[in-house]
Amino acid sequence: MGFLVDSQKDGGIGFLGGCVKTLIRRKQVDSADGNVHGHHQLAKELSVLHLIAIGVGSTIGAGVYILVGTVAREHAGPALALSFLIAGFAAALSAFCYAELASRCPSAGSAYHYSYICVGEGVAWLVGWALILEYTIGGSAVARGISPNLALLFGGEGSLPFFLARQAIPGLGIVVDPCAAILVFVVTGLLCVGIKESTMVQGIVTTVNLCAMLFVIIAGTYLGFKTGWSGYELPTGYFPFGVDGMLAGSAVVFFAYIGFDSVASTAEEVRNPQRDLPMGIGFALSICCSLYMLVSIVVVGLVPYYAMDPDTPISSAFAAHGMQWAVYIITAGAVMALCSTLMGSMLPQPRILMAMARDGLLPSFFSDVNKKSQVPVKSTVVTGLCAATLAFCMDVDQLAGMVSVGTLLAFTMVAISVLILRYVPPDEVPVPSSLQDTIDSVSLHYNRISGGSTKKKSKAHASISKDSKLPLLVGKNAPADYPDLVKEDPSVKYVLSEEKRRKIAGWTIAFTCIGAFTLTYAASNLAIQWLVRYCLCGFGGALLLTGLVVLTCIEQDEARHNFGHSGGMTSITLQIYISGTLPAGVMIQQIGIKVDSRKHFYITCVFTCHSGCHK
Repeated sequence: MGFLVDSQKDGGIGFLGGCVKTLIRRKQVDSADGNVHGHHQLAKELSVLHLIAIGVGSTIGAGVYILVGTVAREHAGPALALSFLIAGFAAALSAFCYAELASRCPSAGSAYHYSYICVGEGVAWLVGWALILEYTIGGSAVARGISPNLALLFGGEGSLPFFLARQAIPGLGIVVDPCAAILVFVVTGLLCVGIKESTMVQGIVTTVNLCAMLFVIIAGTYLGFKTGWSGYELPTGYFPFGVDGMLAGSAVVFFAYIGFDSVASTAEEVRNPQRDLPMGIGFALSICCSLYMLVSIVVVGLVPYYAMDPDTPISSAFAAHGMQWAVYIITAGAVMALCSTLMGSMLPQPRILMAMARDGLLPSFFSDVNKKSQVPVKSTVVTGLCAATLAFCMDVDQLAGMVSVGTLLAFTMVAISVLILRYVPPDEVPVPSSLQDTIDSVSLHYNRISGGSTKKKSKAHASISKDSKLPLLVGKNAPADYPDLVKEDPSVKYVLSEEKRRKIAGWTIAFTCIGAFTLTYAASNLAIQWLVRYCLCGFGGALLLTGLVVLTCIEQDEARHNFGHSGGMTSITLQIYISGTLPAGVMIQQIGIKVDSRKHFYITCVFTCHSGCHK
């Protein structure tokens, strides 16, 4: 692992300057020859089908079995399918950002890894711990939600055996959940066996869930045509809450798409990451969006939106048409969805711990990879113990709102990393592509005569100091033997112009982020005085729009084509799509919504199609 640090004038920096330099130093992109140095390699066993199983299993949770009722009753009405479509579009923008970075930097760590490469060590440290918090609390919350659904499947509350049922401890006010802890230990053991084996099990569990959803779609379509789709024949029309209600519903259902980021955390274990990662993320998200829309179309058509049960909308809709037995199929699907989501929540965390340990931010204990199973067993066991403890003895409902913080921070930093990659890529020498062949030949010849090793040559070619204005290969005093780089004034003018462009692009990205954060904070915080709120909205909007205009006018850096690994399919897709990502995401998701009902959700949508998670 290497870092981009300034080797000039280190003596006069001082203690405070050294601390700041440590926080902003950036890790080099892993070479194509190997991602780990001195560590055992993770098993490269995953294909596109495995990634689809991980993505779909981690994304489709039991929330969809409840959300269709809550959002239809309070926000969208019959337009619920459009809410899922808009939320899916916003999630696709975010997924494209993940696919771009995952294919170019296929190493464990997900958003932490990308932030370390593009932004700096301080931000990466915060993102890493935010992700750990997100996956730990999220996994514990999911585990505690399995036992009530499991009891319902076997006859109702109190039907589980004594050693699995929830028990209240007198005097302490604690309700322990042995079933949740046991399930966490089972998933931990399965993850320790191997990535391929655990993914196969997750695929089987996900298939059962998908079968339950297909039953809802097929049987519900039959009932709808039989009864005439009474849910759509309403005097209030298709938008009873207006277009604003439909957009508000899309912000609430966005959390149903959270989970595709788990695919990016397995990048180091994919056989062909440049091809398989974009396809896996894209196909998984497409499957989820299609199923969500089909289920919502069917359920809203069976029962009028105002008559839906907010807790059990799907099973109650079938019961209203004389199919009470369908509750068992739907409950089985919900249980399988929760189990699959639990596996998807616990899979990324050991890899994030491993990545942070490799970078020296955690003890080396967490970076050990088992030689036989080729997975980070120690990190997985520690993760399982912490999640099982929380699931067993803590009511994580009060902490579950903090999960949105981790998701929001991770998605935002991934979007910023894509902008940095496009305009100011960190690890590449900023020279025109027309001079690349000349530089390669000069570098080879110059390092030979200077006695440099092959390893030094490779490092010199891939790295550049952040304060340098000339190619690192030649240095300030270029020898006369290499006139191609210094004899023409236009070459010097290009370097200076490129340096100026990078500075303008960097400051523009910073002001764009500040504008997006200011606008979203002011728009969503109703406690601020109205005059201050409008002023902040105007200031943030002006910064945001100015930044967008400037970034549209500035040319993207040519070095982005050589950043990290070749981008595969996503480089083609993103080249067409990234130009619309920022403005489209901002227009769709400059929303802050807190919905208080029997189920609480906190969605804060901010900056380039990024939002939080549900509570």
